Amino acid sequence: MLDFLAENNLCGQAILRIVSCGNAIIAELLRLSEFIPAVFRLKDRADQQKYGDIIFDFSYFKGPELWESKLEAKPELQDLDEEFRENNTEIVTRFYLAFQSVHKYIVDLNRYLDDLNEGVYIQQTLETVLLNEDGKQLLCEALYLYGVMLLVIDQKIEGEIRERMLVSYYRYSAARSSADSNMDDICKLLRSTGYSSQPGAKRPPNYPESYFQRVPINETFISMVIGRLRSDDIYNQVSAYPLPEHRSTALANQAAMLYVILYFEPSILHTHQAKMREIVDKYFPDNWVISIYMGITVNLADAWEPYKAAKTALNNTLDLSNVREQASRYATVSGRAHVQAQQFLKEGCLREDLVLDNIPRLLNCLRDCNVTIRWLMLHTADSACDPNNKRLRQIKDQILTDSRYNPKILFQLLLDTAQFEFILKEMFKQMLSEKQAKWEHYKKEGSERMTELADVFSGVKPLTRVEKNENLQAWFREISKQILSLNYDDSTAAGRKTVQLIQALEEVQEFHQLESNLQVCQFLADTRKFLHQMIRTINIKEEVLITMQIVGDLSFAWQLIDSFTSIMQESIRVNPSMVTKLRATFLKLASALDLPLLRINQANSPDLLSVSQYYSGELVSYVRKVLQIIPESMFTSLLKIIKLQTHDIIEVPTRLDKDKLRDYAQLGPRYEVAKLTHAISIFTEGILMMKTTLVGIIKVDPKQLLEDGIRKELVKRVAFALHRGLIFNPRAKPSELMPKLKELGATMDGFHRSFEYIQDYVNIYGLKIWQEEVSRIINYNVEQECNNFLRTKIQDWQSMYQSTHIPIPKFTPVDESVTFIGRLCREILRITDPKMTCHIDQLNTWYDMKTHQEVTSSRLFSEIQNTLGTFGLNGLDRLLCFMIVKELQNFLSMFQKIILRDRTVQDTLKTLMNAISPLKSIVANSNKIYFSAIAKTQKIWTAYLEAIMKVGQMQILRQQIANELNYSCRFDSKHLAAALENLNKALLADIEAHYQDPSLPYPKEDNTLLYEITAYLEAAGIHNPLNKIYITTKRLPYFPVVNFLFLIAQLPKLQYSKNLGMVCRKPADPVDWPPLVLGLLTLLKQFHSRYTEQFLALIGQFIRSTVEQCTSQKIPEMPADVVGALLFLEDYVRYTKLPRRVAEAHVPNFIFDEFRTVL
Repeated sequence: MLDFLAENNLCGQAILRIVSCGNAIIAELLRLSEFIPAVFRLKDRADQQKYGDIIFDFSYFKGPELWESKLEAKPELQDLDEEFRENNTEIVTRFYLAFQSVHKYIVDLNRYLDDLNEGVYIQQTLETVLLNEDGKQLLCEALYLYGVMLLVIDQKIEGEIRERMLVSYYRYSAARSSADSNMDDICKLLRSTGYSSQPGAKRPPNYPESYFQRVPINETFISMVIGRLRSDDIYNQVSAYPLPEHRSTALANQAAMLYVILYFEPSILHTHQAKMREIVDKYFPDNWVISIYMGITVNLADAWEPYKAAKTALNNTLDLSNVREQASRYATVSGRAHVQAQQFLKEGCLREDLVLDNIPRLLNCLRDCNVTIRWLMLHTADSACDPNNKRLRQIKDQILTDSRYNPKILFQLLLDTAQFEFILKEMFKQMLSEKQAKWEHYKKEGSERMTELADVFSGVKPLTRVEKNENLQAWFREISKQILSLNYDDSTAAGRKTVQLIQALEEVQEFHQLESNLQVCQFLADTRKFLHQMIRTINIKEEVLITMQIVGDLSFAWQLIDSFTSIMQESIRVNPSMVTKLRATFLKLASALDLPLLRINQANSPDLLSVSQYYSGELVSYVRKVLQIIPESMFTSLLKIIKLQTHDIIEVPTRLDKDKLRDYAQLGPRYEVAKLTHAISIFTEGILMMKTTLVGIIKVDPKQLLEDGIRKELVKRVAFALHRGLIFNPRAKPSELMPKLKELGATMDGFHRSFEYIQDYVNIYGLKIWQEEVSRIINYNVEQECNNFLRTKIQDWQSMYQSTHIPIPKFTPVDESVTFIGRLCREILRITDPKMTCHIDQLNTWYDMKTHQEVTSSRLFSEIQNTLGTFGLNGLDRLLCFMIVKELQNFLSMFQKIILRDRTVQDTLKTLMNAISPLKSIVANSNKIYFSAIAKTQKIWTAYLEAIMKVGQMQILRQQIANELNYSCRFDSKHLAAALENLNKALLADIEAHYQDPSLPYPKEDNTLLYEITAYLEAAGIHNPLNKIYITTKRLPYFPVVNFLFLIAQLPKLQYSKNLGMVCRKPADPVDWPPLVLGLLTLLKQFHSRYTEQFLALIGQFIRSTVEQCTSQKIPEMPADVVGALLFLEDYVRYTKLPRRVAEAHVPNFIFDEFRTVL
């Protein structure tokens, strides 16, 4: 009969593909369970209030129209729904595809069973497949994996969350309407079961059997699979565990399968007492905590509580006398096996000849160790014992007492077993690879010795006092030929023949009285030794390695091992070289990957890479977690070094008196620093001893591990320092901003200096790591802060700054800001608020309007540069950009609301436009016309002023940041600054040339040059924030005239001071000139330039008309409003860097020239 798993056997390949797919689905479910968006949990009050009306469970399906109409009734809900859809569609779709694949899996399995019954696979029926060894395994696995999938989904992704996700997918996805969509079936299968994985949660009635029966499966198939699992050893594991007391461990995998599959036929659990007794006697006579898949543990005492037959059958096992007996037995075995393993691990004990002579003994020791570790780890695990269940607690306490359980001793046993196993495996692999070469070598040596002896008895060879003996000569020649004729490939015959040859050589020594000649004896003994070695070598079989692989399986501890993390870390801290022993333990854990990957590999499935990457990644993360203690301990020492270097050790001056030498020597503190530095280098040595290791399919380089660990610890500490250092009290007078920045600057400098100091002892690039990680922390925090202003948020898993291995910690917000960068930005905005302060442009300083005290100056930005570096300033700049955009958008919606939708305002503007057009003319009776328009629109200016001033204030801050960045760039990296300026000029020249002559080159659409260079220029401060376009705008009627009216409405609140320029008249009615000018300028920049033209023309007309009126009324001095308007034009020209003729087009130049002299 054809091999069941052969590529041309369709029946075998079909079921193999299904099983392979099952393993991949479980890996995907486990992977996704770590990425459930927090909003779907609706855990806290804020989420419930915000998203409660747009995230629905299956109650939605009772009346979708009702829910949707509720949404449509509220525009803000629609907006939130749209934003939620944009942010979560991708991840919800991924979850839906995983849920869909679970449903598809069971549909495929049912179809395969139908095909078998209908005879689609020629000569194959359910019975024949179950008779085949591979077929039997695959059919059992197929059903078992489906059960595991359902259990994993319920454990990892709670019912309510699944329902919310499925409804969200249904609402947001276009696929729902397609005819082939099986949304209904998926919803039926995965609707909430009422199960909760929270500790202490009650189990729903008929769970999980009712859940398992949601999709009907062929009953004959289920009962036949259970029959096979009850009676057969389907994986032939018993051969690897010959001792009867190890039988339940040998059948542990099969027992886990049976446990899951029994839920498909719950009547056995309820009523079939004989079957349950048989199952318990065979699989669970001495164990009741089992691992069902990749370390998911179940306590049968709890799981089988509701089933009468199962509970009764298990009572024998759970009888306290049996529990006591098992615990005591494992305590004894544990002690004995551990001593034995430690004996074998002694230096020089595991030699090749000893290993070859004692294979059974070594394997028995390994079996005892592994079985003991398995039993103790499972039965003492916290996860397997519900603390609220009195009986389970009692059983566990009994075990802990009788087995004299000590987690440290168990961990030590695990370490030694892993090390022992690792050494043995390596030795066996090497011996197997050299097996034939060694065998041939021994054969050649033995044959040559015999030939030499034959020559000795020929009488020709001068060997002392050996008489010629032709019979012996011929006999030894024959023996030499016989040895040469031994065939490596036919090991059985060669073995028998070798034994006969050894006997013959012993006999010839006795019968021919050859003992008298020592040299002949030596030759014979050597040959016998070589023949013995040949027998040993031929006995090196691969079966031993396979048995070791089976016995050493640690997949049951995939999750339980975490409970030993603290012990591992403590032992590393005490003795860093412990890492080498742990390496063997991690490799032993990696053997757990064989279980899910075996079938995927057999099926040549493309999922092999992603599944092995997931499990290997999980294991590497665990290795990182354990070894993180090394960087943690290093940083603890580092903090002490920082303290000593910054506070205790005095800097030695270049010249000093010799009698002061002792004071400066400070031997005590310096010795302390040396001691701490030595401790750090010892830790480094510890991790580097681990050697490069292949964990699953991921290569773990200890140097990389150390560097990543150091980065992780650095990120953790720096992020915490930034978070804690930049929390401000808004009521503090004066502001805490500068003192806090100085304090944080000192902390960061301490980190920086100590990191620089330590880099040579640890052999890492300190400065590179420092810059990369600090920039990553700041950029990530800026990104998270800017998320507040974005509809489509950047999630952590999408962020280019966040990393799984070196995560940037998130802290709970302390105010409206999400991160420290937001708090810093809002504190700067608070203290430079134009309603409270006055900005003097020439001094780059803000003064309090009432007390005239300095509030802050450009020194603030130098301080930020010192504390947070270029990245911090640049991040602040980016955040201000987002804030400006938000303000401008708010302004536009306000403009729509208070101007374009207000009839009276529109009529006033219409009347004004009619009165003053054409703009080139002079308006007669101008004062009356202008001020009546201002009076009628008085109510709109307060909100208008606030919006304009906010934008202006942020633009001033952006200018200051650009100045500071540019200054430090020219100072610290003048070549970069020069290169960027030249490249910028060259590019602009090329682009201008292209617009004059389109045949000249211009960057193509897909060319990112302009985009990339902008980022560099902004980081170097080579840009003008006032020229930036922040938002796209549509045409707005009356826009220039409204801005013009706004400006002249504010002019009476200001007065001109020779020293300070335009300042506020009354602090009670605050207006600050620079933010006002820059705010208007920025606003106009967002619109077409003709609006600016019109705006300037209106100001020009106002100045000309007012001056004309004054002249005609013979008023000698220039009115204050005209002075203000002229100063505005002057500042406009200065800030935009435009030629003065732009303003002179609207105002005669003699007025410009004169007005300064008049003041």
